[in-house]
Amino acid sequence: MSRNVADQVLARLREWEVDQVFAYPGDGINGLLAAWGRADNRPSFVQARHEEMAAFEAVGYAKFSGRVGVCAATSGPGAIHLLNGLYDAKLDHVPVVAIVGQTDRTAMGGSYQQEVDLLSLYKDVASAYCQMVTVPQQLPNVLDRAFRTAALYRTVTAVIIPADVQELAEEAPEHAFKMVPSSLGLPRSRPVPEDADLDRAAEVLNAGKKVAMLVGQGARHARPQLEQVADLLGAGVAKALLGKDVLPDTLPYVTGSIGLLGTRPSYELMRDCDTLLTVGSNFPYSQFLPEFGQARAVQIDADPFMVGLRYPNEVNLVGDSADTLSRLLPLLRRKKDRSWREGIEKNTERWWQVMEARAKVEADPINPEYLVHALDALLPDNAIVTADSGSAANWYARHLRMRGTMRGSLSGTLATMGPGVPYAIGAKFACPDRPVVALVGDGAMQMNGMAELITVAKYFEQWTDRRLVVCVLNNCDLNQVTWEMRAMQGAPQFLPSQSLPDVRYADFAESVGLRGLRVEEPGKVRAAWEWALTTDRPCVLDVRTDPAVPPIPPHADWSQIKDAAESVLRGDSDRAAVVKRGLRAKLAELLPHRSGK
Repeated sequence: MSRNVADQVLARLREWEVDQVFAYPGDGINGLLAAWGRADNRPSFVQARHEEMAAFEAVGYAKFSGRVGVCAATSGPGAIHLLNGLYDAKLDHVPVVAIVGQTDRTAMGGSYQQEVDLLSLYKDVASAYCQMVTVPQQLPNVLDRAFRTAALYRTVTAVIIPADVQELAEEAPEHAFKMVPSSLGLPRSRPVPEDADLDRAAEVLNAGKKVAMLVGQGARHARPQLEQVADLLGAGVAKALLGKDVLPDTLPYVTGSIGLLGTRPSYELMRDCDTLLTVGSNFPYSQFLPEFGQARAVQIDADPFMVGLRYPNEVNLVGDSADTLSRLLPLLRRKKDRSWREGIEKNTERWWQVMEARAKVEADPINPEYLVHALDALLPDNAIVTADSGSAANWYARHLRMRGTMRGSLSGTLATMGPGVPYAIGAKFACPDRPVVALVGDGAMQMNGMAELITVAKYFEQWTDRRLVVCVLNNCDLNQVTWEMRAMQGAPQFLPSQSLPDVRYADFAESVGLRGLRVEEPGKVRAAWEWALTTDRPCVLDVRTDPAVPPIPPHADWSQIKDAAESVLRGDSDRAAVVKRGLRAKLAELLPHRSGK
């Protein structure tokens, strides 16, 4: 039987070693669906409950596998639904290829049903490469370029295939005028800076007495080099949130996350340093970096488009993080005075005491900091952790210590709600032999996480390690926005927008064939985690947490606590508890040995 274009698409995906495509069906890709049937479902069609979730799952797969994620959707509304997940990939520099259907060519321009100008719609999110296939000979080149561009530029690309084109007979490009033959394969290049630039960078770093390092996801493959550089320079190392798993938190000089969700030691590291080395990070919040003019600075990034954006660096090095650091290492001199490093380690040790103290603060019914702090000691060294946007991200950033081969991620730059559960699904397809934990707020769970539990139930038997724990921080409040209103607008909680219904998430999990457990008492938290991490199938922990525990930023002072208190005293629905817990949390930070009641 002769092959058509849809058959050719799937064959080419197999040649690119694509194992699965995260997708949702529709008539705009009916030709592809028929081809999937003829191809014995290779690559696997992973059916999400919504196209946005398919895109998030492709992002999660790409983040945790290091490979290109692939998603597919029908024309019109399906293509539109992909966009949020694709923007998440673009802004976090994650390689994803979207394959999208379109109405028949004969109907284009006729205001036909579900006709959307997809080239215009996708020109921003897939600005690196977005093409529509109109004849069979065009397909191999377009698909190959989409994969190469996504992988090499770590971005989103899109291939649009009209429904009638999918049904055309396969026809390879000829050796002829205006034909564009193509080839498979992903070339690798590892740029390194000029020697003169490395010399200049070494001069800056050797001259510094108080060196700080900021590392991001672009340095994930450079762990040995980062550790050697930090040792020579006597530096402390802060981590951008997307780079939380770049270095283990068991290293005493690693100060943890930086930024609004970061730690006090990272804040102090940047506040007091005289030299800054940034590696593989595009951390956007310059207010958390040293004051302009305070520190001499060097940045290393593989992408010339991303250097020199956040700080007036003295030297910008464009190159692969590992190779550039390897070439820089012989030029660095070991700092003899280790007092700066000793101070960093002391501050970091004290911070973990603070975190333990804050986790012990009593709450009604469960302190969310205690919930995540209890998980920290129980996580397997090979676990993957995903976090959703919202207050859950605060506790993920501050209470979980990366160690061993742990991985973790969230929606960094877009900070969209909803990717926690689909990221976890993508992670399980990327690493089916590793346990995965998703920390999700009840807002995100109601938005789309509950529906994706159906996807988990559909596929979990394929995973070697069936442990996927979805922990819902159930506080009946859109908590992050509530606290932002208090702290930034000085406004009380607005219940019509912030209050959420109490849903029995564990019961829903049980109804679709998973495990579920509702936790309403602090004394049962640790046992619940132990149970969840040893179950024979994915499970949901529905934990009733206290919305009055404040996500205090690392630089918070008494005036901000006062502002929050004043706002709730002007009429906040939970004013007494908010003030009480806020003061307790701040006292725990200032006086860690006097925490508790």
